Amino acid sequence: MSAPPAGAPELSALRPFPVDADVLAAIRPMQFRDARRVAELHHAAMGNSLWAKLGLPFLQQLYQALVDCPWFLGFVYVEDGDVRGFLAGSTDTAKMYRHILRHRTVFLAPAAAVGVLRRPGVAVTLLQTARYFGVSGAEDVPGESLFCSFEPDLRGKRVSGHINKVFFDELCARGHAAVKITTEVGNEGANRQLQSWGFADRHRFRFYGKDMVTYVMPLSGHPRVQPTSRHPAV
Repeated sequence: MSAPPAGAPELSALRPFPVDADVLAAIRPMQFRDARRVAELHHAAMGNSLWAKLGLPFLQQLYQALVDCPWFLGFVYVEDGDVRGFLAGSTDTAKMYRHILRHRTVFLAPAAAVGVLRRPGVAVTLLQTARYFGVSGAEDVPGESLFCSFEPDLRGKRVSGHINKVFFDELCARGHAAVKITTEVGNEGANRQLQSWGFADRHRFRFYGKDMVTYVMPLSGHPRVQPTSRHPAV
């Protein structure tokens, strides 16, 4: 198993995030009407992931279901009326997962079935999904960032940093003391970015045949996080 880069810096060593008011103003909560565009962005950036392998129709149904879920927390970055990036997270992923299964399976199952028929090998991996909550660790941290994607030309413009800050600020405003993110151990870019924000390696596990790491970052007292709400409270 390869190791992530050197550990995260102490929070006291981090400088406040330099906010660009124009970028911040272009970020808003994700809505039902965004589902199709968000699905396209998800598929383009994470085409080899399990959910993307089920196809665009499934992803669109998934995001339509998520925006109506009380535990979902998502934001989009918009330019000239076009959604060009997004972040999808949750205030409690386990509760969100159960809610979706209970209330939206009738819509998700047909779309997933089409994806499985096209790529039968996905079925075995799909059945493993429920195991995530038992193996990913950090059960004491319910707030989680799950998916984040932007159009390629936005890289280097700090848009992803802004949308992550909005997400972290919102969690903090809702009383969450910490947030977690899971990524592949071998994803050096993601590991460096997370550790630069102050995320620390909490747990290692194997999932979907990959070596994974769960990172946790405290929100209370973080120099880049202010408890500011931009989303209707649950």
